[in-house]
Amino acid sequence: MEQIASFTIDHLRLLKGVYVSRKDKVGDQVITTFDIRMTRPNMEPVMNTAEMHAIEHLAATYLRNDETYGNKTIYFGPMGCRTGFYLLLAGEYESKDVIPLLTSMYEFIRDFEGDVPGASAIGCGNYLDMNLNMAKYLAKHFLNEVLYNISEEHLIYPV
Repeated sequence: MEQIASFTIDHLRLLKGVYVSRKDKVGDQVITTFDIRMTRPNMEPVMNTAEMHAIEHLAATYLRNDETYGNKTIYFGPMGCRTGFYLLLAGEYESKDVIPLLTSMYEFIRDFEGDVPGASAIGCGNYLDMNLNMAKYLAKHFLNEVLYNISEEHLIYPV
């Protein structure tokens, strides 16, 4: 049985950042999967599901309404290990290409006021499991610690 590529990344050396996890060809189109690592694996506490759920709803809303990337957004969702998210975009990209998009997305989350989009019994299968305040806190933290001054070591997987 072939090993899954993401299981070969040294998670003991992996920093918070934005990484290209893989590029897959689907027909004539390339799909780029980004690893958005908000907490340092095995070094920091993982995120709770309530704040991850709020980030997921807000990020998906932002991405699908973005003028440039809205029609290129395939998926945004949480990692099972709760250290970050995956973003799948149609097209071939490098990590640095999406930093402006992710910066504005996390600013949107940090500054969001009101009801989380889709957070209702009709719009979501677990709408009560949301923590907007903690989502905003984590977005601010990720912006300040990673996105605003991102360096190469936070853009390329450790070898």
